Amino acid sequence: MTFADLRQKLKSGEVSSKELVQEKIERIKTLDTTLNSFLTVNTDEALNQAEYVDKQIASGEPLSPLSGIPVAIKDNLCTKGIKTTCASRILSNFVPPYESTVTKKLLNAGAIMIGKTNMDEFAMGSSTETSAFGPCLNPWDITKVPGGSSGGSASSVAAGLCYGSLGSDTGGSIRQPASFCGVVGLKPTYGRVSRWGLIAFASSLDQVGPFANNVSDAAEILQVISGKDEFDSTTVDIPVPNYLETLSKSIKGMKIGLIDNCFEHDGLATEVKDSVLGGASLLENLGAKIINVSCPRFNDGIATYYVIAPSEASANLARYDGVKYGFRSEDEQSLIEMTSKSRAIGFGSEVKRRILIGTYALSAGYVDAYYKKAQQVRTLIRKDFDEAFKKVDILLAPTAPTTAFGSGENINNPMAMYLSDLLTIPANLAGLPAISLPCGFDKSGLPIGLQLIGNVFEEAKLLQIANQFEEAAEVYKNRPKTGFTL
Repeated sequence: MTFADLRQKLKSGEVSSKELVQEKIERIKTLDTTLNSFLTVNTDEALNQAEYVDKQIASGEPLSPLSGIPVAIKDNLCTKGIKTTCASRILSNFVPPYESTVTKKLLNAGAIMIGKTNMDEFAMGSSTETSAFGPCLNPWDITKVPGGSSGGSASSVAAGLCYGSLGSDTGGSIRQPASFCGVVGLKPTYGRVSRWGLIAFASSLDQVGPFANNVSDAAEILQVISGKDEFDSTTVDIPVPNYLETLSKSIKGMKIGLIDNCFEHDGLATEVKDSVLGGASLLENLGAKIINVSCPRFNDGIATYYVIAPSEASANLARYDGVKYGFRSEDEQSLIEMTSKSRAIGFGSEVKRRILIGTYALSAGYVDAYYKKAQQVRTLIRKDFDEAFKKVDILLAPTAPTTAFGSGENINNPMAMYLSDLLTIPANLAGLPAISLPCGFDKSGLPIGLQLIGNVFEEAKLLQIANQFEEAAEVYKNRPKTGFTL
């Protein structure tokens, strides 16, 4: 059911918000001991919020857009009075004294926060296996990863533990897990959604966005969380369009560009390539014009990202020193010893690896050779996109080179893990909006994601094309008998 369906049922009294919340809590109790999608379940507060919504409905008060609908929040978004850990030992007992802007907007819109979801530690990873609280599993096949870093947010929606969720996307951390878990995941334009209260990984790349079971629900969540925020100077003060209004409009005559560079890569699985090209053919049948375009530096994105992102992480994570908040090593004899021990014990291996890479890239003698050069390539990648958008309305590519890989398969092979973000990273470097939605299944029954990339602040056009594709493709009517092992 879409959010619109749920609203209708709530208004008519066919179902209560408390019943919706109780059903999800029971499902979490049954399934999440296996999946490990949630790090914190907000049972009592969620039920109290649901009772309040039910009283509003009974008294005839007008409902807010998401009133009574249970949603989940990635555990790197600060929630006042509720533990926020970033899936790291160093923040294992951190309870924020304030609410992030996006979660406050969701709560003001009536949404019920059912819990905080598992993730790669400090959002550094592509499989949700670097979490200090154990890996999250893919509900389609529990021997597979759900993707990362927002794996818990994707898995919780796919397994029906909530109706929608929030994640963050630094290099594909919404879209890649959306692809692996067969749900819709949207990364907005950089500056469309506030980052205030998002625990930073790489500040020039991070962006908050929604996971949902369908495009219209993703559009509704985006509608609520978008807009200028006085607490975040990187948000842009431009009007937020009504995303739902354009969903049903025809895409006839629109130009959709197939990014040649994405389909020529050796690591792209044949089943993924065929499914995504099949999706392009379907869009052509709906009246869109398919044009081949080239973004010559697209595949340089991954090398560029793995200089810029660790450099920013190195600076951002310097605040975790054991002094102000978070884990502190005890009985050390000096400040330096306490700080170094706190970080050595509190941070996991992947986080330490990226801090070291970033510190090296920013060090005297190397900053020009690495960090400055990476920023120059980043500008060239953006120029490639600008040239492409002179010819087309939207760009199309696979979301990930493969379907979900096995748990533990790449955990000791950082390069293989990093390459799973090859096709999502360029949109982050350019600050562009992008969405992943299911377009088919591989022979094992695992979902395949199709990625659409839009020009800056053109989320409405992105959602319009995605919705038309979703309605025409009816992907889940052809769901294989394999899949969903739970």
